Amino acid sequence: MANRTVKDANSIHGTNPQYLVEKIIRTRIYESKYWKEECFGLTAELVVDKAMALKFVGGVYGGNIKPTPFLCLTLKMLQIQPEKDIIVEFIKNEDFKYVRLLGAMYMRLTGTSVDCYKYLEPLYNDYRKIKSQNRNGEFELQHVDEFIDELLHSERMCDIILPRLQKRQVLEEAELLDTRISALEEDLDEVETSEEEDEEEEKWVDEFCFTRVQTPEPHRRSYRDNDRPRRSPSPRYRRSSRSPRRPSPRRERHRSKSPRRHRSRERRHRSKSPGIIAMATIPSCNAQDLKSQTSVYICDV
Repeated sequence: MANRTVKDANSIHGTNPQYLVEKIIRTRIYESKYWKEECFGLTAELVVDKAMALKFVGGVYGGNIKPTPFLCLTLKMLQIQPEKDIIVEFIKNEDFKYVRLLGAMYMRLTGTSVDCYKYLEPLYNDYRKIKSQNRNGEFELQHVDEFIDELLHSERMCDIILPRLQKRQVLEEAELLDTRISALEEDLDEVETSEEEDEEEEKWVDEFCFTRVQTPEPHRRSYRDNDRPRRSPSPRYRRSSRSPRRPSPRRERHRSKSPRRHRSRERRHRSKSPGIIAMATIPSCNAQDLKSQTSVYICDV
């Protein structure tokens, strides 16, 4: 009773949903400890808690073909067949990456080709790291976008044969899907537009900011320029055109040995005017004699 599909479950791809997993692997899952202890009596609401506790993805491993918890929960979801809205919320969950991968795995097994491309292709932009367990039981490093790419292009995933998908080109021609634009193409378009803007700015700068101002030609000069007299070159430029002049030898100045004595004599002569000297030396006489004597005395001085 615990391993039967719910009564109101719809057939998927014309068969029982649990039959999408091979019989050998399905029986191993029924016999596993995780299935008996953790998956007994689960509902669509309780599956979320178990999915949040997942630590890695994988199929079966070891010589005894033991199933991983990820594979057990996938079979349980096929058994209870939750609603599509719940699966979409699983895929849109960004906080728990293994919940997202569980919803993507179930959508790939049960959804149509249009739904698979519609809901799984946006997950190409998720580059988070995940742990994957191989058949030998060893863990490998993988990314979310790699897992989604294998879901859409490989034939087997987690030891389950995946249903066939129609090619995207056929769906685009039938106008069931829009052309896919990757995030890389959007980034390239942004880079190209930014480069074009930079080139336009450089051209604008070259045209308007760094243009050389050309001097007007002689026949295009204004009338004011013609009225102005032409200046002759300065004598400095004249000398440069001729042969360089020889530097004249410096004249040696004759300096007296005792400058203080010389200055004292000059001060004496400046202090006494010649007229005062003449009047002091000449005795009393007439005015006419005084004029003649003073003049003669000044000349003698």
